[in-house]
Amino acid sequence: MEDTLIIRGIEFKSRLWVGTGKYKDFEETKKAIEASGADVVTVAVRRTNITDRKSENLLDFLDPKKYKILPNTAGCYTVEDALRYSRLAREAGVSDLIKIEVIGDEKTLFPDVIGLLKATEILAKEGFIVFPYTNDDPIMAKRLVDAGAAAVMPLAAPIGSGLGIRNPYNLKIILEQATVPIIVDAGVGTASDVAFAMELGCDAVLLNTAIAGAKDPIAMASAMKYGVIAGRLAYKAGRIPRKLYATASSPFDGML
Repeated sequence: MEDTLIIRGIEFKSRLWVGTGKYKDFEETKKAIEASGADVVTVAVRRTNITDRKSENLLDFLDPKKYKILPNTAGCYTVEDALRYSRLAREAGVSDLIKIEVIGDEKTLFPDVIGLLKATEILAKEGFIVFPYTNDDPIMAKRLVDAGAAAVMPLAAPIGSGLGIRNPYNLKIILEQATVPIIVDAGVGTASDVAFAMELGCDAVLLNTAIAGAKDPIAMASAMKYGVIAGRLAYKAGRIPRKLYATASSPFDGML
């Protein structure tokens, strides 16, 4: 049976979503995205040219028939900036999808969840399909859904840290109460982190630095693809219960 992720009626074929920052050039970006198998590509409106068609533009390297472009508001520290860049992306015809970031601190890049909640509510009312990047806080996840979020994107760890999933128990609570898809965003470092997120039951994973910062981004992109597939299959298959004591792998019946 096909295992398709659908959000607000939009079908997503891959559960690995990827970013476009930190690559040496657009050509390397394109190759890494192809290797990842992702069909969703997020782009920082404030940092990457996707609105000016007269200059070198990332969208010249990505086939819009193949990829869904998810603009994001990375680098925005106020609600007003986040709203401005969201609207700019839509006015440029990029997408109605928006990954909303309102950053609260330059050192940690943790989200300003109060500003995030406000921006999510405003953009949802304007008809955007909003994907808010937030802390792994179950209460805030519920608030964002109430504000109109199409999915919630809790962090695994600080952006670009590569620490992996720091609080799987909070993620499990978020997943238990979720009424929208949950997409882990930020902080994963390697394919096993991605597989773990999927084994927990997350609907997808979004990442950038773990691929772009790898010694071989193309190979790491491929590893991430298979990490997502393996984790999703394991989640659907159902892991065995953890037990304190051994259980023989072979049956005792008929033993000599």
